[in-house]
Formats: sequence, C-alpha cells, structure tokens
Amino acid sequence: MHTLHGNFTTETNFYGGNDVFDLVGQYGSPLYVYNENILRERCQDMKNLVTYDNFVPHYSIKANTNIHLLKIVREEGLHADVMSPGEIFLAEQSGYKTDELFFIPNNVTKEDMLYAIKRNVTTSIDSLDQLKMYGELNPGGKIAIRFNPGVGAGHHEKVVTGGKKTKFGIGSEFIPEVKKLLETYDLTLIGINQHIGSLFMDPAPYIQSLDSILNIARQFDDLTFIDLGGGFGIPYHKQDGESRLDIKGLGEILDEVLHDFADSYGKKVQFQIEPGRYIVCESSAVLGNVTALKSNGDTKYLGCDIGFNILQRPIMYDSHHDIEIYSKEARLKDVSPFTVVGNICESGDILAKDRLLPETQIGDIIALMDAGAYGYSMASCYNQRFRPAEILVESSGSVRLIRKRDTFEDLIRNMI
Repeated sequence: MHTLHGNFTTETNFYGGNDVFDLVGQYGSPLYVYNENILRERCQDMKNLVTYDNFVPHYSIKANTNIHLLKIVREEGLHADVMSPGEIFLAEQSGYKTDELFFIPNNVTKEDMLYAIKRNVTTSIDSLDQLKMYGELNPGGKIAIRFNPGVGAGHHEKVVTGGKKTKFGIGSEFIPEVKKLLETYDLTLIGINQHIGSLFMDPAPYIQSLDSILNIARQFDDLTFIDLGGGFGIPYHKQDGESRLDIKGLGEILDEVLHDFADSYGKKVQFQIEPGRYIVCESSAVLGNVTALKSNGDTKYLGCDIGFNILQRPIMYDSHHDIEIYSKEARLKDVSPFTVVGNICESGDILAKDRLLPETQIGDIIALMDAGAYGYSMASCYNQRFRPAEILVESSGSVRLIRKRDTFEDLIRNMI
C-alpha cells in the first residue's frame, strides 16, 4: 500500500499495520474504520481537563451511536448525554446505568418524557411549555433546565445553539416564570445546563458564556450540578496546518472559574461538559473506491462510492474533511484541483470542491478523515445504497467488525 496524499494515518499508525486494500476487500466499500487508541486518548483529554474534583465529562451519544464504541467511552469514565428514548436504549445496551445518563430533549412528546421518567433518567427541560408538561406527568419530580446563555458559536449557522437565533433553551428573562412552574408542580431543580454550539476552535465564546450560566445558577439554591455544554472543536484542516484547540489553556481558565464559583456558592457543585465531537471524531476515517475520473468543462471530477448517504456533513454544512489517497503502486504525486463526488443521483453529492489531489486511478482507495462524529450516525440508505460496515482497529492492531454492512434484505426488513 502506497500513500499518495496525506500523512495523518501514517503518523498515528491509524490502521494498526493493516493494509486498507485488504480491509476493503474483506469488509466492503465504503467502510468506516475506527482507531481505539485515538478514541481512548480523546476521552482522557476530557477526563484530565481540570483539577476540580467534582467534574464529569459527558459523551453526546448522537455523535456516534455504535455500542462497541460507547462501551469504550464508558470504560474511560465518561457519562453520556442522550437526546431520545432510542439513545437511552442504546446507552443501556452498552452498559450505562441510568444515573450516568442525562436526557436533554427538545420539543418532545409525553411518551418520550415518560420513557425517561420511568427509568429515573435525569431530564433537562428547554421551554416553559415542556416544563409544564413534565410537571403534569411527574409532579414532585427532580429536573434540570436548559437555559439560553445569550451567546452562540459554531462552524455553521445550523449548529449554533445559543443566542437569539436558536430554538434551544429558556432565556434568563423567564426565570420568574420557571420558578412559578417549579412551585406549582412541586418540582425540585437539581441542575441547569447550556450549549452554545458545535465546533469552536477559539475558546473565547465558550468562556464568555460561563458568566451567563453561572449568574443564572446563583439565582437557584442548592443545585446539584451545572452542565456547561460542549462544542469543543477538532482541526478538520490538518493538511493545511490547522492548530488544535488549546485544551490545556482552556482547562486552566475553566479550572479557575469552577473553583471560584464553588467557593462563592458554598458547595462543590458537580460540573459537567458535553464534548461529543471531540471524543470520537478523529478516531475514524471512511474508505471508498475511486470509481471514475472525468472532466466537464473546466472541472475535473474524481468519482467514488462514498455518497452523501454515507457522509452527510459536506452537503449539510459545506464541511471540510481532509482526504488521503492510497494506491497499490508508487506513482508521482503531482497535484491538481479535483472536485470529489459520490454515487448519489443528486447534484449536491459533493465531498470536496477544487481540492488539490494527485492524479489517481480507478481502483485506488480514497479516505475521508475525521469522520467519527456525525458520520455513520447520520447515514442512510438513500438511493437504496447500503449503509457500510464499521470496523475497529484495536490497540493491539487486530481488527474487529463492530457493525455489519447492510444487505438487500435489510432494505425491506420493516416493510409489511
């Protein structure tokens, strides 16, 4: 195997000494590949973020729902955020206990709330209407409330979850109404939470948001926990030299804030964070076959079998994924601009525009990096294309199948 473009997988021994052509040959193309060592390292980054001892990072299960990966994350000591009854079910199947889960729904039904209530999973409420609904379902219960800190950040407007232009959270101006509903239904507020958005590389907005959420916390007595949210970014543009988020610097600032608040509040309230993407993103690459090369007008196209049903982030968010290319033979690495496209019958099925890549051949393998977060979890069978297999490269270098590739029978399994 010869790497024609990119070096992340070489530097990290991502494939554990396994040849990607052998992997694709055995498990099919496209193929999601995960690296256990990287996953565990990112978990430890968050576990060791601060010295404040009542601190618990939560993994956001929506980022990647594979049970085998969830088991690793739990082994590393992270609790979990869940967004639906389905995610609660998956978490339980992977070994999580109900007191290790935090249900953070949005605009849910009574049935969704009851699913969590019956399992004694702490639930966050993010509107006055939903607070009333919860109170009617579970008077005398213990709850958390999601407040909007008034600050938002993220790599795309669709992932900004704080500020004035988002559907999430209750504004601080509604605290009197919140307190009235808590009293009406005899609810005990045990925690508050926020989330400003996804994929910030500058910690300033996150630090700024802490003033707001902690000021809100001071308006409630005897909270058990405060969830500061997440959105910690990863460098998707590694090949362009993008720097990592300064985790050490962020942790030092955060540590001081946590200790100061605990001193002024009079108790060591538990602090939580939600670094979903940061945990799992860099641990995965999705492999596919180069299937066609052609030119239309002035644009050169590299066609592959990774359609947007396999990786939706580029079509949803115009997101960037670094690309590596592998060949069975050594070739010149002169580069020119290519638009990389998949096999879905949509003009928007574009993975990368005008990306500088070496001349490839049919039969080469292309890899889209940093695909572990919101990759497989958002995959579909659109165009009746199979969802791919997922494999784990274990710390020993051995390879384990952790999800089978779809079959034709899977396409009609639930039709009656």
